[in-house]
Amino acid sequence: MRRVLLPHAISDAAPAATALLHDLSGLSMGTSWSVRLAAEAGVDLASLQHGLQQQLDDVVAQMSHWEAGSDLGRYNRAPAGSRHVLPAAFFDVLSFALEVAQASGGAYNPCAGALVNLWGFGPTGRYDQAGFTAPTPDQLAAACASLQQLSLAPDAATRSVCQPAAVQLDLSAVAKGYGVDRLAYYLQSQGYGHYLVEVGGELRGAGVKPDGQPWWVALEQPPVQDGAAALPAPIVLALHGLSVATSGDYRRYFEQDGQRYAHTIDPRNGWPISNALASVTVIHPQCMAADAWSTALTVLGPQAGLRLAEQQGLAARLLCRHADGTYSETLSSAFVSMLDQ
Repeated sequence: MRRVLLPHAISDAAPAATALLHDLSGLSMGTSWSVRLAAEAGVDLASLQHGLQQQLDDVVAQMSHWEAGSDLGRYNRAPAGSRHVLPAAFFDVLSFALEVAQASGGAYNPCAGALVNLWGFGPTGRYDQAGFTAPTPDQLAAACASLQQLSLAPDAATRSVCQPAAVQLDLSAVAKGYGVDRLAYYLQSQGYGHYLVEVGGELRGAGVKPDGQPWWVALEQPPVQDGAAALPAPIVLALHGLSVATSGDYRRYFEQDGQRYAHTIDPRNGWPISNALASVTVIHPQCMAADAWSTALTVLGPQAGLRLAEQQGLAARLLCRHADGTYSETLSSAFVSMLDQ
């Protein structure tokens, strides 16, 4: 039986009676993006497409660790002790990421790029390239030790941060969600209030469709192999003034010497997570927040993750995979309060 999640606040604003459904899409951040828009027939789709793509191109130019010429790439190569004035968006996203890092006790850390690179999930020396080997415990210990001593000393007045010593920023757990938000902000700035935005599976919705129905989306589920136990009943969400992001251990991983290594790294010990969580879904007004918090909760694991979700008032679903092939879910109280019961 399908379960339904509803937002607490529902606007009665509706598209024009003659509104149609328009679709736009493109590529960015190594994935695809799409927009479904409820608007009049005369919309200049070409201009809108260009403007939307520009928003994501700007995020990449500032925050991509894959682009050597990005602002983040230049920061990562900067000498120790240097200080850098960042573009406003970059500074805001990094500041939020650092807040999540502090609140999660370091379970999420935007400064953990060196660890991500060691495990082959960064832009070079990747796990799927010839010659890759998993890092040694000594390498991980050294990387974690240096990570614990870092301080970027952000200064909001000047939008500047310090590069203490070869810090490798990696905003991949927050920048995609921010990209979703940027598309939504752009649509709002152009006078559009009814849309569904998606970048690489992360979503944000506002308003309703031309038929008055909300933007219904199904919460992501892990793939179930033949013979495996069924997952808990699926959940659909009315994405009305809300965003949703899911972190899962099934998205990227590699196997070496019989061991499976997921792409989500615990910055506190340097190792890929192995805490039974198959996925964590977070629902939040901001997709940037849903993206970052879903990663932090995933690293923390079922018990500590749920505690942090309750402390932060997050609507979170934590899905565990057990050794016998069964699944169980834990829902935060904010998530339960949205269930249509």
